[in-house]
Amino acid sequence: MFKEKYISMNEQISPDKELVNKIIHSIDETKRETIKSKTFFRRPIIILAMFLVIVLTVSPVLAVNVPAVYKLMYLVSPKVARLFVPVQKSCEDNGVRMEVVSVKIGGNTAQIYITMQDLIGDRVDETTDLFDSYSINRPFDGSATCERVGYDKATKTATFLISVTEYGNKKIIGDKISFTVREFLSGKRVYSDIPIAIDWRNVNNTPLTRMVSINGGCGSIVKELKEPNYENKVKVLVSSKKTCFPVEGIEFRGIGYVDGMLHIQTSVMKNLTKDNHGYFFLTDKKGNKIESDYSVSFVENPNTNNRIDYTEYVFKIPQSEIGKYSLFGTFITNRMLTQGNWKVTFPLEETKNN
Repeated sequence: MFKEKYISMNEQISPDKELVNKIIHSIDETKRETIKSKTFFRRPIIILAMFLVIVLTVSPVLAVNVPAVYKLMYLVSPKVARLFVPVQKSCEDNGVRMEVVSVKIGGNTAQIYITMQDLIGDRVDETTDLFDSYSINRPFDGSATCERVGYDKATKTATFLISVTEYGNKKIIGDKISFTVREFLSGKRVYSDIPIAIDWRNVNNTPLTRMVSINGGCGSIVKELKEPNYENKVKVLVSSKKTCFPVEGIEFRGIGYVDGMLHIQTSVMKNLTKDNHGYFFLTDKKGNKIESDYSVSFVENPNTNNRIDYTEYVFKIPQSEIGKYSLFGTFITNRMLTQGNWKVTFPLEETKNN
């Protein structure tokens, strides 16, 4: 996908005729020599300059990442080289460079390619996630999205595509956008549909429970939270000691039957720096998938370094029938959080096609 995205991006850019003429004219002015010298040097220099125009204009990524191209330009003419200051705007913090690669405008929509490059380590990888920490500030109302579209291992560079659409179907050429990133995650690992070994005969039907205030939930519990005078508390398992669990970064903290429903609990230490998450599901003998009826989230020690985030999943399957099912899970964990202050402001300019 990385290759296709860049090909598509670069195909939108072509050499500007006025720029080419200016370069050729500048070369003529800076190379005032004898008639014999002009005859010998003028054509190779123009050809080289034209080649560099095409290379740098058609492939802006190459222009930035291959400094040798600029050195060659300066050998030809410093005046010409100064005309090729990269269009990209960048910001560097904590050893990571964020850079605007190119912008494509189409009516009221802009597509913007942003790169994140680790200059000193291996914190940027093929799983890098901006972790909902980015913001797109613009002088108009509209919608915006950001997705990772590629990774270059050689340069430790991840590429993201930002799509911005203005409401009202108005052209957005000439406006400026500020893209800000505060942190990103990397070292992501996906555990997809893994079996969880559970001996249903040992599941406690009278486990210890407690009432907790929850900070999130999904499924049928959401409707209950909207009931009048509901105190936002639910009954959950009392956490037990960590037991063997095949997911690194998530702890298995308990399983049991509460009020006729199966409860399964997990926890993550300091999850604000990891965003480790996932879900359990059951399968019957035919392979049919049964998801939890609801799940709730709650926190212990929320404002300390010992913060623990819990999630409890609840299935309305009678204990007398649970032996007919197998337990599986899908989880996503992240190894590293990198923080910084990256901000790039750039204009939305339409690409010229000549």
